Amino acid sequence: MSDQNSERKLKHLFDGGEWNVYDPTVLNLGVGAPGTDLLEPCCDIFQEATAHCLRREKEVNQSLIFQYGPTNGTHEIRNEIAKYLTGMYDSPVNCEDLIVTTGASQGLHFLLSTMIDFNGYLFVDEYTYMIALDSMKHFTSLTIVPLKLNDDGVDLNDLEVKVKDRRFKSENKEFWAIYYTIPTYHNPTGILFSQTVCRGIVALSRKYDFLVVCDDVYNILHYGTKPQHSRLLSYDTRTDADYGGNVISNGSFSKIIGPGVRLGWLEVPPRLKPQLLLSGIINSGGCFNNYTAGIVGSLFELQLAQPHIARLYAAYKERMLAVNAVLKSELPNTCRFVAPSGGYFVWIRLPNQVNASEFLEYCLEHEKITFIAGSRFAVEEGKGQQFFRISIAFHKKEKLVDGISRLCMALNAFIKIVKHT
Repeated sequence: MSDQNSERKLKHLFDGGEWNVYDPTVLNLGVGAPGTDLLEPCCDIFQEATAHCLRREKEVNQSLIFQYGPTNGTHEIRNEIAKYLTGMYDSPVNCEDLIVTTGASQGLHFLLSTMIDFNGYLFVDEYTYMIALDSMKHFTSLTIVPLKLNDDGVDLNDLEVKVKDRRFKSENKEFWAIYYTIPTYHNPTGILFSQTVCRGIVALSRKYDFLVVCDDVYNILHYGTKPQHSRLLSYDTRTDADYGGNVISNGSFSKIIGPGVRLGWLEVPPRLKPQLLLSGIINSGGCFNNYTAGIVGSLFELQLAQPHIARLYAAYKERMLAVNAVLKSELPNTCRFVAPSGGYFVWIRLPNQVNASEFLEYCLEHEKITFIAGSRFAVEEGKGQQFFRISIAFHKKEKLVDGISRLCMALNAFIKIVKHT
């Protein structure tokens, strides 16, 4: 083993490897990130917002943006986030319920480290966001339990059976278990959990007193009829007689402004916020991203963020609708997909005898196209071999349409090869 660190001077997360989404020789349909064309305006709007924010800091605010910030973030930034989300969700988001984070991944890690008994359980959908799984596996004393997933969301019967069988009373943490999910335009499947399923999740969380943590990063990216409820948290109604506060919404600007901003928020019920704000890690450093939060606050105050987000939304919608149209027309009839009504991802099921990882190798060799095989999203060994996920976010519509058409052509050819071997 080398005792020297090798510095490769990478420019972005996907740099330096075979999955480089900026490599013009390969069409990468796996990366869940906005493309270069969508991020290009950020330099100008952030320059204007930064000048506005820092001028105010210098003139009236004693440069406090460079100080340790309030643990949950300043009132000003939380108020800007709350105002914007209230309009987009068509339901109230209270500024006092928000805690500023550095994005949904850090928000999840923060919740795992503070809210759950370390001898407890993490319930997850049988296919779920793979990096979230990677984070969970670092908490080695927690047991990860997969749940059956249907076309309208988690299987409520499976959830109740598995929760009921494992429930215990925690002596040192608020919750004995967390159910982690992405109920709005699920990653990787793209599905939207039905109202029945959402109500059922809330009812079970109250009955068995476990915490539901929702990755709510795609919620405003609806491309058809807007959901009646834009996030599962709104089903956890505070006026209910049995309300306790069992749902947290974990949001991020990564998909709708830019991942490099590293800014997100937790929307938490009143009984849980004090426990989070007493955590040593947030008390030690204060607001997780005080400086950038101030800049983004100015971005919204100057009405620069809103048209930028609207532009990304319009591009994503155009791309998703175009991809769905190609798949409906050209995907082999032995394959299956549920056309997503929002979000970033399309989940494709192959015939039983076809392996997605093997098709990936074939597709890369013959069409220079990559995607992510379904096994990467599964908790259990051997699951997901007949699925793969594609992302609509990074590439322009014309490139996507051509790529998806070539992918379908390659899939037709590969299925014929498999049938004859």
